[in-house]
Amino acid sequence: MKIAITSKGETKGSEVDPRFGRAGYVIIFDTDTGESRAIDNRINVNAMQGAGIQAAETVAREGIEVVVTGHCGPKAFRTLRAAGITVVVGASGTVEEALKRYQNGELTETEGPDVEGHWA
Repeated sequence: MKIAITSKGETKGSEVDPRFGRAGYVIIFDTDTGESRAIDNRINVNAMQGAGIQAAETVAREGIEVVVTGHCGPKAFRTLRAAGITVVVGASGTVEEALKRYQNGELTETEGPDVEGHWA
């Protein structure tokens, strides 16, 4: 399974970025191989609009099955769900801690966006 977690940095020890679309990075974990890598999402940090949609399209192209983040707005949520991606909100701490919390069932799928669009 491929899991994407929003991050303020490029490593598993980085802090979770609470913003999905405007996260600086997305760390991808492949639970089958144990590999992880960072995707640079900084192009969307200062986007006037569409940051969530663009970030959602990026993770969909990577074959992500689950996105773990702090918050997710309505446009990003719809785009992720349309791609068949499970959305999990409420993550905090380091990326590695968020991954463990998800794997332990402490973070679960959300049924809708939890913030309005253009949330900073």
